[in-house]
Amino acid sequence: MFEKIGRFAKDDADLRFQEVEEGNIIILLRNVLEQLNHKFFIRNIEFEGFFRVEKGEYPVPALREMLLNAMVHRNYMGSFTQIRVYDDKINIWNDGGLPEGISLESLKRSHSSKPRNLLIADVCFKGGLIDAWGRGTIRIIDTCKEAGLPDPELIERDGGFLVTLFKNNLTEEQLVKLGLNQRQIKAVEFVKEKGKITNKEYQAINATSERTASREISELVKFSILEQAGSFGAGSFYQLKTP
Repeated sequence: MFEKIGRFAKDDADLRFQEVEEGNIIILLRNVLEQLNHKFFIRNIEFEGFFRVEKGEYPVPALREMLLNAMVHRNYMGSFTQIRVYDDKINIWNDGGLPEGISLESLKRSHSSKPRNLLIADVCFKGGLIDAWGRGTIRIIDTCKEAGLPDPELIERDGGFLVTLFKNNLTEEQLVKLGLNQRQIKAVEFVKEKGKITNKEYQAINATSERTASREISELVKFSILEQAGSFGAGSFYQLKTP
C-alpha cells in the first residue's frame, strides 16, 4: 500500500515538498500520523501552569478515521491515497466513489457499513481499528465540532472520495460560506497578518468610504470574527475575537 503526502501553500499550484509512505495498513496508519506530526503540521505551544502543552492543528481522532476510511474503502486497482496539507486545511482523497445506496447525506447520520474491501475491513475490525458500524464519518464530524472547528467537507471528486478538515473558521472558504463580501474577507486576511485593523486602514485597503467601512466592520463584529479594542473614537481598532 502507498500513501502520498504533499505540503502545499494556499492552493495546488504551490507544492512545497512531498513524501511517500509504504507498508501494510498497520504500518501506514502509524507512519503517516507520525510523518504529519513531525514534518507537515505546526504544533502550537501553550503553558498550563508551569508545564508546556503542545496542541496539534487538527484532532487526532478525526485524522485517524480519515486515514482508516480511505484505506478500507479505497479502490486498490486505481491510484494511491493522496493527502494534501495546506496552510489552512488538510484533505485526504482515495480512489473509488461511494458504495451503491450510500449518499453524501447518509454519511452525516447513522448508516450501514459497506466496505469496498471486505478482507481489509475484517482485519481492521478484528485488530480493533474499526467497529464496522458505519460510524467513521460521524466520528469525524463530531470530533471537529468538539474541537471548535468548522464542519468537515465530504464530497465525491475525480472518481474518488475527498474528506477535508479546516483549521479554523477564518479560512476564505469558511468566510465565503458566511456570506462575507471580498472587502470583508480582505480585511480579515489583513488582521490575520497584521494583528489589527482600523477604520481608516479598512478604507485604504478596499478603496471605500468611511460609511461603508463602518457598516462592514460592524457586520464582522456581529459574526464574532472581529472585536473592538483600544480606546473609542480615533484610537479604536479591531482584532480577531478571542475564544
